Amino acid sequence: MTSARRTTRHRRVRAARKPAIGALAAAGLLAGAWYATAGAATTSLTVTSTKVSLSAKYPYLSAGYNDTREWNRTATAVAPDGTLRVAWPAANGIHVTPLTSAGKRSGADTVVKGAKEVGGLVAHNDGFALLTRVADTNKWHETAAAIVRYKGGAKSWTTKLTSTASHDTAPLLDGQLTWNGSKYGAYFVVHGAGGFADGHYGDKLSYVSAKGARLSGGWSWGCSHNEGIALHAETSGAFTSLCFDDWRSGLFVSTGIGAPDVAPVVQREQCWAGYCGGTFPGRTGDLVKSATGRYATAFASRGAASAKKNPDDSSGRGWTVTPKTSTHQVAIAFLKNRDSGPGKAVYLSNTKGTEHVNVHLAPYGKDKLLLSWESLKNARCAAGTCTGTFTGTHLRLVDWNGRFVSADKVVSARITGDVAVLKDGTLTWAYAPVTPSYGTKLTGASPTTTSLRIARLTP
Repeated sequence: MTSARRTTRHRRVRAARKPAIGALAAAGLLAGAWYATAGAATTSLTVTSTKVSLSAKYPYLSAGYNDTREWNRTATAVAPDGTLRVAWPAANGIHVTPLTSAGKRSGADTVVKGAKEVGGLVAHNDGFALLTRVADTNKWHETAAAIVRYKGGAKSWTTKLTSTASHDTAPLLDGQLTWNGSKYGAYFVVHGAGGFADGHYGDKLSYVSAKGARLSGGWSWGCSHNEGIALHAETSGAFTSLCFDDWRSGLFVSTGIGAPDVAPVVQREQCWAGYCGGTFPGRTGDLVKSATGRYATAFASRGAASAKKNPDDSSGRGWTVTPKTSTHQVAIAFLKNRDSGPGKAVYLSNTKGTEHVNVHLAPYGKDKLLLSWESLKNARCAAGTCTGTFTGTHLRLVDWNGRFVSADKVVSARITGDVAVLKDGTLTWAYAPVTPSYGTKLTGASPTTTSLRIARLTP
């Protein structure tokens, strides 16, 4: 356990929202000078999609740092029998929509009333488990983190993961929920509400049994502030985890380590405000495991021209990082196992003036990775946030050495949430069928949609 941060404001403040729907961006526009293109194979990367009508309005945007536009998360998960569940937020709670393996609606939504955020989703044959936020009584009048389990359309149990007794709340999650067949792992942001961490922000990893009982392991206070979370379930031992920490300033392997002081470094980054590249797993990242036990993670990065301990931080834990680039580029890093940091991150773009957001990574076939990102031309970055003109959602294949093995393809099927992997390797995800806009701040009410597109990509 580490000492609490001196600052008290977390990454994001929910602000007013304003509609922003434009015409479809030209799909043929490519942005970025890309490395490792030699020998790229011809791969179609054909994405198909189906429309699913929603039973309520889905507000798909929220305000991030400086009211920048961020996509509200949808989580797509596959059950052992191949059926799908998609979780998305609405005014009356979190909706979980059942789908066939082909992405078509198979029944009515289950509405988790009073739930405030999609923090993670696990699909079961008989229902689902959702990491979310629920009402709570605490000194800050904030929500609590909870796992809610539904079976056959009825609530089976709810387990709160924060409380007055543990001196913490969860005003937002930026979380991840995973399942290894016998227990759940929930990794999320916490706000200290008493005790040593009163008023400060950190993260928490909790394990819960199949029946909703709290289990040993994890930690009560870790990366601080945590600007992004990734979690991968393991059959035994600690679940593999990553965090973007703004105090030590960078991306770290937090597996089995409550305090980040000795956590292996993946990449030093200037992580204050919004500059850390967005949050795992909603806006950047993902953590993929290979058949040989290696891990890969991709993220939006400005790199580090220099990194040193902050002499003004009396704790000795703070770091100061000077970014190498003004805009975020696409980077990928590999971990040899779940406890150690990688070698040097591999940068896959080097385009001044182009911002790269919503970086995602997913397994593709037996030995490749699908990399996705959105590009913004004429980018302007200041005070922790970057804006620009959307020029497309890009897909490209990468091998486990960080080399491109396909051409760049711009598609209309954006990835702004969790990607599910079916037994045959097909990737599927849900997204709002609207045109991205990153040129102006988000003020006023969020725009809404009454449908989702369910995308499919088969290797």
